[in-house]
Amino acid sequence: MTECVEERESRREGAAEGFVRVRLDLSYDGTDFSGWAKQKSGRRTVQGELEDAIRVVLRQPEVFPLTVAGRTDAGVHARGQVAHVDLPGDIWAAEGEKLRRRLAGRLPGDIRVWRVAEAPAGFDARFSAVWRRYAYRICDHPAGVDPLRRAHVLWHDRPLDVDAMNEAARLLVGEHDFAAYCKKREGATTIRELLDFSWERLPGDALLGPRLPGLVVGTVRADAFCHNMVRALVGAMLLVGGGQRPVGFPGEVLSAGVRNSAVSVVRPYGLTLEEVGYPADQDLAARSRAARNLRVLTRG
Repeated sequence: MTECVEERESRREGAAEGFVRVRLDLSYDGTDFSGWAKQKSGRRTVQGELEDAIRVVLRQPEVFPLTVAGRTDAGVHARGQVAHVDLPGDIWAAEGEKLRRRLAGRLPGDIRVWRVAEAPAGFDARFSAVWRRYAYRICDHPAGVDPLRRAHVLWHDRPLDVDAMNEAARLLVGEHDFAAYCKKREGATTIRELLDFSWERLPGDALLGPRLPGLVVGTVRADAFCHNMVRALVGAMLLVGGGQRPVGFPGEVLSAGVRNSAVSVVRPYGLTLEEVGYPADQDLAARSRAARNLRVLTRG
């Protein structure tokens, strides 16, 4: 009986017989997309564009579904997104080496696939990931955002205290129930481990002149994120950085375990998925199995 269960798990965590699992590393500008995931409404999505491009360049009548590391929302960008697709072995053998170049010619300019390669055994773009790293970019210059960055940077109309924001962010690091910072989904846990959370102020671009405003950039890394989590965390940090709330406020919201009306979910366009981390190849399958388990807090 145990062997049957293990065989089922093995099939679920890899490509079906006769197929090859292919890893794609990609970037996109989320401005004109209604998020990653395909929608019944027919709205433009990253998944829809990429799946259709793969179908066309491989000259196939059917769509091969993609699985992604992080399902970004409408307007959110990605610099280091990872996805996988299972392709018939004969098609991969014949077309695999040409796929990246052909996608470059077919995809719209706001999506690029940088790498296409056969995935190691046990790889799952979503479940094998051990962390995701996002950055949120803000400009607090009184004149506003550099027009060339306006689709990627949020303007905040008061100066931000980065030291206070860092002090508040440190109080949130660790494994917690982030229900107060998530949009709850039926049957989904809100327990996450926040590995890093920090803020820094970057100067303006000296090559373009001293008047170009610099940025305040928040970097957050976790084993996974629930819906709206990063944008809600940034909303709480802005209250601290702008002086409306004390340093301990975001931690108090976390402990309360419910959404706080003072905390806004900030606009999506300041957010970028920067990188996804995976374990060593020999640990991919074990990580994939563990990530499918419903999480509970390991401490009180």
